Amino acid sequence: MEQKKLFTFSTRILVATALGAALFFILNTFVRIPTPVPATYIMPSWAIAAFFGALFGPITSALMTLIAVILSGAIDGGMWWSWIIAGGVAGFIYGFAFKFVNVNRGEFKLKGILIFNAIQIAGNVIAWFVVAPVLDILIYAEPVELVFLQGAVAGLTNIIGCAVIGTLLLLAYSATRSKEGSLKKDTDNADKQA
Repeated sequence: MEQKKLFTFSTRILVATALGAALFFILNTFVRIPTPVPATYIMPSWAIAAFFGALFGPITSALMTLIAVILSGAIDGGMWWSWIIAGGVAGFIYGFAFKFVNVNRGEFKLKGILIFNAIQIAGNVIAWFVVAPVLDILIYAEPVELVFLQGAVAGLTNIIGCAVIGTLLLLAYSATRSKEGSLKKDTDNADKQA
């Protein structure tokens, strides 16, 4: 079995990053569901970042989230660097799923689902419960209660979105991939029948 490398950069990674950033940007800019907490939305775009992270690793998912959130912020007229940095952190952590799940080989069963979700939960907790609120306080002197509430709502909704949408996307994608050794088994069965 080939050893997966987390930190490689190739044309494939570059193309995946560009495609992921474009898709994330569109969803991040146009698909937002408001919550009762000010300036906090339910955003399915984070499930796309977790999906790309599991397929391509931390470089792709970190860069695509950073690029898309910066572009989205520029269009919205508000660059919140605390949340941009937190988004990059979340994307980077999502990418560690690449090392532990075999979606590209058509394998995404219960163990892979649990590992993927443990990693995306860790990424969302670190990014939205810690990094974003702390940087909001340090950079913008925002009220402590508000930023931790915003971070908690963003983190919880991203956890749920990644768990539902991200897992379903990975299950669907893995179903399209050939399982390792399946072609050899088919060839062996054809030889026996001949």
